[in-house]
Amino acid sequence: MLTIFAVSDSIGETAEQVAEAAASQFSENVEVRRVPYVKSLEDVEDLMRDIRECEKSMIVSTIITVNVREYLTQKCVESNLSVINVLGPIINVASSLLDQQPQYNPGAMWKTDEAYFKRIEAMEFAMQYDDSKDYRGLKNADVVLVGLSRTSKTPLCMYLANKGIKAINIPLVPEVEVPKELYEIDKHKIFGLTINPLQLIEIRKRRLDKFHRIPSNIEYAGDARILEEFDFADKIIRRLGCKTIDVTQRAIEDTALIIIKALGCDK
Repeated sequence: MLTIFAVSDSIGETAEQVAEAAASQFSENVEVRRVPYVKSLEDVEDLMRDIRECEKSMIVSTIITVNVREYLTQKCVESNLSVINVLGPIINVASSLLDQQPQYNPGAMWKTDEAYFKRIEAMEFAMQYDDSKDYRGLKNADVVLVGLSRTSKTPLCMYLANKGIKAINIPLVPEVEVPKELYEIDKHKIFGLTINPLQLIEIRKRRLDKFHRIPSNIEYAGDARILEEFDFADKIIRRLGCKTIDVTQRAIEDTALIIIKALGCDK
């Protein structure tokens, strides 16, 4: 087992994402541990004690503070431990091109600014209006997602919220009338999520196996039921005239990128 320590003097999300990206290239035997707020030499010592308990290990670091970063490197050399500082080479090249010294400010990209509060507002919006709890959010939403159950509407809303985009989702169910407000808003901010029927059946069967129940006494994962839902959803999406996205075998990040580009938010 290889343990990759994602180490940072801030929250450690960047280091963890890089480590997870590397770990994903191996089918097994790789564990990622996030170690945030390593801000002092004492924190480095604590980290090294934890690392000694692992059979095989390496460090992915995004530590900005110079003396802490150098001390960590020194301790790794002494312990014959591999350490990769992700930000160091990038910062050095940028500094050279700009002919400017970096600020070496830990957590600078997570600073509390207008963009930060916009993300928080979007997350609160997504939670408040999740799964059509309240249709009043439709007119204030940046994005409206429509689709059948288990087409990743809620996770996609939360991902978009983290980008500062207020998203609301409307589940399409034959027994539930679609809100009339949906036909009154700009269709360019509506996205219909479609999926391969066979994949949807498999996803729903896994969900039923997990919770050991069938919701609302409906044959949730049955072939006939799903085909009925597909026919209903297709009619609604056609009537809306909105852009459709096939989410079959598509990562949430990929779907979100399509939406962001369609909105022009990537410019």
